[in-house]
Amino acid sequence: MATESQAAEQPTYTVLVKDAPNFDLPAYIANYRGRTVFRRLHLIASCSTVLAQEAAVMAMAEAKKGADVKNYHEAVALLKRVFGGQNVDSFLDPVWAAQQEKKNTAETARLENELKGYKNNLIKESIRMGNEDLGTHYYTIGDLTNAVKAYSRMRDYCTTASHIAATAFRIIAVAIEQKNWLAVQSQVHKIRNLQMKAEDAKRTFPKMQAAMGLQQMSMGEYLEAALTFLNIDATISDSYREVISSNDIAVYGGLSALASMDRPDLQARVLENHSFRNFLELEPHIRKAINFFCATKYSQCLQILESYRADYLLDIYLQPLVSDIYKRIRTKSIIQYSLPFSKVTLASMEKMFGDPPYQSTFLEEIEELINESKLDARIDLEHGTLNAVHHDARAEIQQNAIDTVERFIREARMKMIRMQIIDAGLEVRPPSKKKVWNSDQSDAVNYDDIGGSGTGGGMSSGNLVDVGAGSGLAARRGG
Repeated sequence: MATESQAAEQPTYTVLVKDAPNFDLPAYIANYRGRTVFRRLHLIASCSTVLAQEAAVMAMAEAKKGADVKNYHEAVALLKRVFGGQNVDSFLDPVWAAQQEKKNTAETARLENELKGYKNNLIKESIRMGNEDLGTHYYTIGDLTNAVKAYSRMRDYCTTASHIAATAFRIIAVAIEQKNWLAVQSQVHKIRNLQMKAEDAKRTFPKMQAAMGLQQMSMGEYLEAALTFLNIDATISDSYREVISSNDIAVYGGLSALASMDRPDLQARVLENHSFRNFLELEPHIRKAINFFCATKYSQCLQILESYRADYLLDIYLQPLVSDIYKRIRTKSIIQYSLPFSKVTLASMEKMFGDPPYQSTFLEEIEELINESKLDARIDLEHGTLNAVHHDARAEIQQNAIDTVERFIREARMKMIRMQIIDAGLEVRPPSKKKVWNSDQSDAVNYDDIGGSGTGGGMSSGNLVDVGAGSGLAARRGG
């Protein structure tokens, strides 16, 4: 688990987004609540050259709405960096920071004393609620490590499945902020295994699936993430805005599906999914991109995604994944485009797809796909074409059958040889286990190997002897 300082500090971002995003910042940030608002504003102010000043000012205002003084100091540093140290005095409020620090200390002491009283009274429900209040307070002031400790102590005093689920969701919120995806996965499994009432399950499972999909996507499990997002019930609405919005579900689910599914699956599982259609209506460009991909209009699909690259680079969870997701979608598009052709000119493909953002030339991209066995084709540089490798399916099936028969015959022959060796008593038996080593000799003798009985030549007391069942006493070799 991260330390307190690590949990409180915002990460340092290395991505610089120079293009203007397609969203309006106040409308975008209104989709969220809680600590994620400041974290998202901090990312946008740190990475976007267009929205840096507006996001930094909003981050300062958001920091003063909460109780996390560390967020305030982060906002101060952000303002000074964005504005170059000029015209920032009007946004600073050191008096508020000092007063809030005192309030936080006093509130921590009060809640800890209350919890001690509850423990003395030995009332389980009061102890559970006391730990919950203390953990929520720690989470609010940015002390994530102590928040997890308090929430973890709650589990011992939970008496119902709904209490356990509530505790798990609180730990999930902290783990997501820490990017501790294994902890998220662990808590999700706990919720899945609970036996809950129907109304509680209906309210809990959509949030659980949203957290699970986010964890799977962040760990690069795009197919699993897509299936999870596609199964989220539309009733989640805005009930999980402290982590994810309905718009995010549409974007994350659509991009994960594009990166991992083929055209028939996209058509059946995404476009014809009545439940997920409610989310796609919030992000129509995702639906258009999937429609274009299913209609083999790959260039239009990639153009739509490229026009929203800036938006996704300013998303707190998508930013580290954008390059990988876009590369997967582009690779799938190139492969799907070349499949119907036995021969296609490289010039026409380059005109359709353009130069890749992560490779120097389009030709190098094709070479990489061929070397990785993702594209079954050969490049004809003389004629400037990409030629598909033709396979004789009948000959391949026959060869596979012949190889299977030969492997069966070889295995059967080896088994027969082994049986004959055992019947003839020629197998090599393992040495006995009880051995005493000579202090000046490194080799050992086994009486069963010698096969002698009675007393042999002289044997010093330090020699190795192997006392096997029914074996005689033999002298050590060369004794």
